[in-house]
Amino acid sequence: MKKKALISVSDKSKLENLLECLADEYEFISSSGTAKFIKEAGYPVIEVSDVTNFPEILSGRVKTLHPKIFGGILYDRNKSEHLDDMDANTILSIDLVVVNLYPFKDVVSKMSEADKKEAAKSLEASSDSNTATLTALDKAIENIDIGGVALIRAAAKNFYHVSVLCEPGQYEDYILSYRENKINPAYRLKLASKAFKHTADYDSAITDFFTADASFEETAPQNLNLNLELAQGLRYGENPHQVAGLYTDANSEYKGLAGARQLHGKELSFNNILDLHSAWSMVKEYEPEIPCAVIVKHNNPCGVAIAPSVSQAFIEALSCDTVSAFGGIVALNNTVDAATANELSQIFLEAVIAPAFSEEALAILTQKKNIRLIEHANSDLKKNNLDIKSVDGAFLVQTTNKELLSQDEIQTVTQKKIDESYWVDLILAWKVVKHCKSNAIVAVQNGKTIGVGVGQSNRVKSVQDALAKFDLDTRGAVLASDAFFPFADNVDLAAQNHIAAIIQPGGSVRDDEVIKACDDLGIAMAFTGIRHFKH
Repeated sequence: MKKKALISVSDKSKLENLLECLADEYEFISSSGTAKFIKEAGYPVIEVSDVTNFPEILSGRVKTLHPKIFGGILYDRNKSEHLDDMDANTILSIDLVVVNLYPFKDVVSKMSEADKKEAAKSLEASSDSNTATLTALDKAIENIDIGGVALIRAAAKNFYHVSVLCEPGQYEDYILSYRENKINPAYRLKLASKAFKHTADYDSAITDFFTADASFEETAPQNLNLNLELAQGLRYGENPHQVAGLYTDANSEYKGLAGARQLHGKELSFNNILDLHSAWSMVKEYEPEIPCAVIVKHNNPCGVAIAPSVSQAFIEALSCDTVSAFGGIVALNNTVDAATANELSQIFLEAVIAPAFSEEALAILTQKKNIRLIEHANSDLKKNNLDIKSVDGAFLVQTTNKELLSQDEIQTVTQKKIDESYWVDLILAWKVVKHCKSNAIVAVQNGKTIGVGVGQSNRVKSVQDALAKFDLDTRGAVLASDAFFPFADNVDLAAQNHIAAIIQPGGSVRDDEVIKACDDLGIAMAFTGIRHFKH
C-alpha cells in the first residue's frame, strides 16, 4: 500500500517536481485549489472531504480541521493504543505533510498606513462589526491561516514518523535526500525545527499587525516581539574571537543597510557596518540639494562638510582631520561622480557609501582592490524606529533620536543676537553633535567641522579636545554641545578660541551664569531645549 502525503499549498511553485518524485510511492490527499493543481498535473488525488466525509465549509475556512486528518498525522506508530484508535476509526496514516501558509505578511506589507488607520477608525465608530467598513482589516483577517499552521505543527511534533515541508525552497533538498534514502528521524528533526520557526515567524507577523498601536509613541508597550532573520553572516564581531551576524526584521519588507548593494571590495565586517550606519545616518541629515560628506572613524565623525558640490564637500570634510580620516568610512548624499572619485582615490579608505556611483567613478575607484563601495539608494531612516542595546540579562529599548530643529524653533538667550551668517554653521554643528558620543562638542566654521571632542567624562575635556587642533584663524567659528553647559568654564574656553556663537540645549541650574558669561565675553548663545546624549 502506498504512503499518504497531505498537500495543501497557497504557493504552488516547484510543486510539480515534488509530485513527480513522490508519485511512485505516495498517494496525494489535498483540498480545493491544490487538488485541482495536482489533477491538472496528471496525478490522482484524494480530496480531503472524501477522507473526512465532511465538506469544506465557511468559504474554505474549515476544511482540514478534522480528527481523520490530524489523527493520521499525530499518531505514534510505536503505541498499540494509537494503532487501535486508527483501526477503530478507519483513519489513514499520513507520512508527509506539505503545507505553506496564506501569504499574510505579503498582504499586509502592501497595505498603506492610511488603509490601516481607516479600518481602525471604522471599528471605533461602529458598535456593530457588520456595519463597519473593514476592507483592509478584512483582507488581513482572511489571510490568517488556521488549519495550515495546525497541520505544520502537528507534523513537526510527530517528526519521529512524519516529514513536514513548509516552503517551496525546501523541495529540492528533500527530493535529493529522498532519492538517496536519507529521510530518517535526524533529517525529519531538521524539518521540524524549520517548521516551528516558520509558524513562530508567522504568528509574530500577525501579532505585530494587530498590536501596531502598541508602539513607543507615548509609553513603552508591555510586550515587544523581535523576529529577526539572518541577512548576512559575518567573519567575526568587533574582535576576531566574537561570533557575529547581520539580522533584519523578518516581519518588515524594509531591510535598510542590509539591503544596500555592495558594488566592489572586500566583505563588510561588523565594525564596517557600524561605521557605515553612523556615517549614513549623519549624511542623511541633509537632502541631496545640499551636498554633504561625512568621514567616520570608530563610529565618530572626524570630518563633516557641506558645499556646492559633493566633490568639494569631501575635500572640505577631509581637511578637517586628514590623519584620522586614514582608513575611515565616507558617506556622501549625492551620486559619486568622476571628480569625487578622483579625490576619494587619493587616500586609503575602508568604504564609501552613496546613493549611486557613476560609471566613470566606478572605473576609478575599482582600481583599488579592497575598497568597499556601497550603493544605498532606497534608504528610509524613518523606518528605523527602535534603538536596542543589551545589558546584563536584559535589553534597553528606546525610540531612535530623530529630533532636529529648524532655525525658527531655536531661542537666542543672550543679549547679543546671532548673526544671520552663522546659522548655516550652527545648524551643521547641531546636526553633527547629535551623532557623536557624549560628552560631545563640535566646532564648525565655513560649512565644515574644524574640531570634534567626543566621549569624555567631563564636558570641559570635550571642549578642549574640540579646540585643541585650532591652528587657523577661528574668528567666526561656532560651537555645539550635545547637553547643557553645567558651568561657565566652557564659555571661557570658547572665548579664548574666538568662538562667535554657541548652540546648546540649556536646562542647567546655572543657565543664568552661563548666559551672563556669554554676555560678558561677547558670545551669542542659542538654546534648543533638546538634548542629544549618545552613550
